[in-house]
Amino acid sequence: MKCSKCQAEAIYFAKYNGLYLCREHFNDMIEKRVKSEIRNQVDLKKPMVRISVAISGGKDSSVTLYLLHKILSKRRNVELTAFTVDEGISGYRPAGLESAIKLTKMLGVDHSIIRFQDSFGMTLDSIVGADASRIPCSYCGPLRRKLINEMAERQNADYVALGLNLDDYSQSILMNVAKGDYDRLLRMSPQKEAKDGLVRRIAPLRSVLEKEVVLYAVINGIPFDSSWCPYYSRAQRNIFREVVNTLSEYNPSTKFSILKFFERARSDVQRNDKALGRCRICGAPTENDVCSACAAMESLRNERKASESELHAR
Repeated sequence: MKCSKCQAEAIYFAKYNGLYLCREHFNDMIEKRVKSEIRNQVDLKKPMVRISVAISGGKDSSVTLYLLHKILSKRRNVELTAFTVDEGISGYRPAGLESAIKLTKMLGVDHSIIRFQDSFGMTLDSIVGADASRIPCSYCGPLRRKLINEMAERQNADYVALGLNLDDYSQSILMNVAKGDYDRLLRMSPQKEAKDGLVRRIAPLRSVLEKEVVLYAVINGIPFDSSWCPYYSRAQRNIFREVVNTLSEYNPSTKFSILKFFERARSDVQRNDKALGRCRICGAPTENDVCSACAAMESLRNERKASESELHAR
């Protein structure tokens, strides 16, 4: 098929708008969307804007860093840095870390690494081994978020960029709705206002489909790790991924519609945000007495104590 905008050979068919696109026009479509998200999420009028990119080495975060660098690197008032959170997942994280290092060197972006082992005294593998009954993501999520914020603060960032594509984003919206977690729904990235101790999160790829991210990475020679986390199959997100994908088979624009509905609902909400306090254990910003990361580690310690007591009782 020929490109809908020119006579070049098409490489992609966008079912949601009926367009066949060649390489040039596909790249143009993706980059226009990301530029629009950047304008809406980042105040580029400030004298200096510092953006840290949380890069795992996978397709989404790698494309996020690549596009931010391509779009913003010529601006004198923008400084890009990157970091990787090493959870300690054997057979998985080393490959992602290698890809992240390769890309940051290729782009000339400063890159740092922060590890679960150094921060919490345990890797995710050892955490899962100590409490096999819980879903690994219930530990990984809050611990990763804590370290992402810490690293962004260390790099003096005004914003921290996350590699969330439209598939991820639409699933997260439905997950929060299904759980009835209204406050977390409204706190989703991108965050509209800065809060003390919490670096504003942005999501430049949130209007780009996952398959479009993959294609963009491949045709532009962006190095990324294509392996899957070994704990992926145990994630609750899989249920919502299946639901959204099934709906998209009937209506190809479903994911875009979910995003549009969420943004309109959030903009119409009139409420006073809860003031952030500080975790009584680690001092991190939180709406509760204890942050989710410390709560996860406390739960793990209690599980281990209970197991030890049971063994002694025998």
